[in-house]
Amino acid sequence: MRHIFFQTYKYLALALTGLFLFACELEELPADTANKAAVFGSENGLQLYTNSFYEWMPSANTIHQADAISDYSTRRNAPDFLRDGNVYSSRSADNTSASGYDVVALGNDFNWGWGALRNINYFLDNNKSTTVPADARRHYNGIAKFFRAWFYFEKVQRYGDVPFINKALDVTDEKLYSGRDPRTLVMDSVLADINYAIANIRANNEGSRTLITKDVALALKSRIALFEGTFRKYHTDKNLPDANKWLNEAAAAAQTLVSSNRYSLYKGTGTDQSYRQVFSSEAPIANEVILSVVSSTALNVRHAANWYFTSSTTGTRFNFIRPFIHTYLKIDGTPFTSDPGYATKTFMDEVKGRDKRLAQTIRAGSYKRVNANGTQVAAPPTFTYTYTGYQPIKWTVDNVAVDGGSNNTNAVAIFRYAEVLLNLAEAKAELGTITAADWAKTVGDLRSRAGITGGLTTLPTVLDPYMKVTYFPNITDPVLMEIRRERGIELALEGLRFYDIVRWKRGELFEMPYTGIYVPEANKFMDLNEDGTNDVYFYTVAPASQVSGVTYVNVNTASYKLTNGTSGELLWLPNIARKWEGKKYFYPVPETHLLTNPSLGQNPGW
Repeated sequence: MRHIFFQTYKYLALALTGLFLFACELEELPADTANKAAVFGSENGLQLYTNSFYEWMPSANTIHQADAISDYSTRRNAPDFLRDGNVYSSRSADNTSASGYDVVALGNDFNWGWGALRNINYFLDNNKSTTVPADARRHYNGIAKFFRAWFYFEKVQRYGDVPFINKALDVTDEKLYSGRDPRTLVMDSVLADINYAIANIRANNEGSRTLITKDVALALKSRIALFEGTFRKYHTDKNLPDANKWLNEAAAAAQTLVSSNRYSLYKGTGTDQSYRQVFSSEAPIANEVILSVVSSTALNVRHAANWYFTSSTTGTRFNFIRPFIHTYLKIDGTPFTSDPGYATKTFMDEVKGRDKRLAQTIRAGSYKRVNANGTQVAAPPTFTYTYTGYQPIKWTVDNVAVDGGSNNTNAVAIFRYAEVLLNLAEAKAELGTITAADWAKTVGDLRSRAGITGGLTTLPTVLDPYMKVTYFPNITDPVLMEIRRERGIELALEGLRFYDIVRWKRGELFEMPYTGIYVPEANKFMDLNEDGTNDVYFYTVAPASQVSGVTYVNVNTASYKLTNGTSGELLWLPNIARKWEGKKYFYPVPETHLLTNPSLGQNPGW
């Protein structure tokens, strides 16, 4: 299992190659050539070396925390990246705290670091020994090129144009201090690398779901090509060509995986549980998960999802906001927002009769957890953690014993079949080629697992006015609108939302007010799960006494209030302005690297 076994191998590989990381600028020291044959002279040596590439991949914590900046969430504080008037510059871009703006980019080199690329290029430069069979060399080159494609994809998402380097540089190489290469050149090279990986990696899939296979490469290609095609389509100011070429590449890669029939949506525990089971299972559910991060109690390899989504002091106190909750359909497949009075429905009522993924994504209805005594008890949203009432459970397990640290051992998916289905549907919808059969196989199947009964086999024909007004005013195609709705719901908290908003050129969504549940009247008790026990009391005037077990919340402050004063939606941080600017579609190149190499140039506006 990748995160467990690669640690031993990486140090051997790095020692044999004399690798020096150059995370601060494009500068390398000469590689030690001693005993290269120990690595490159046998297939076992190639395997040991390529295992070191896995270190670059995102951790479980990186994935489940990566939506800390998104349009559908609120948090303890407004992200520095979005705050109006906050001094966020190329200097602050060097900061790398796991609770800040930087978590939207996956991988250890998510800032201007290039060490992982040096490791990959050194391998590709030296994997030429004729003592190793040619098909084995091609296989391991495929692994290397898979990682190089992913590495450069992450860099382009973040910075746009970047230096393209396809060899291990030495200190005399002029490329060390040259400028950035055009995005079109870099992405064409990414496409060539991922195509090579698909053609030459030996295995289609493997049982542990922790190793790179052809299928993982196909999944990555569908993600890369969909991003690039839609970015080029909607960012017309960038004058990037060939949007449809990339959308066709995305559709083809996704279709290959779908047509293989090696994967399907997990439905083994019914519509009430199957969706969440994919995220709470100890082992990856192999029929749906394509690549995963796994944990091991024996080796003390765990993650902190429970801690992150339950602690009032650790992490960002991530919560969903109400407009996103409104996007979940009713169980019959019609919009919740088509109901008269939907805007003033209480939490208790708005979670009923909905897409069953809602109750598998947040604490709702009859949700229960195992307490310290080992007893299963009701667990409504707790306002010692949540600001909005929409408290996530998707990556957590239902046991309070796991809450207080890095104690989670549930597997965390990096790529899963559901995303591939949505990539296929979106690419075809953007191209205008999606059919009713495509819809039924993709969005229809996803909604069927969620218990939705209507609209599963026919293409939508009516544009939802709520989605148009609130989210995507420029979209007129009902099919594409519903695919975007579905993507937000199905892939929530999987680390994809920030760059979905970027590629759709809808950065203004990051300015959405941080609104929560509707409170009909302040200074009254609310029983959020209707079990006969009061849970929370929102007050504008502090009560003279308090009832044990009830959380008392002051909604008469500058930072926390009700939209109508003594009633309305909860409103968190209305006193902190957030502003999206066009320059923020790219991050700034960190200042330290510009000082070292002025030829890099800064992104516009920074």
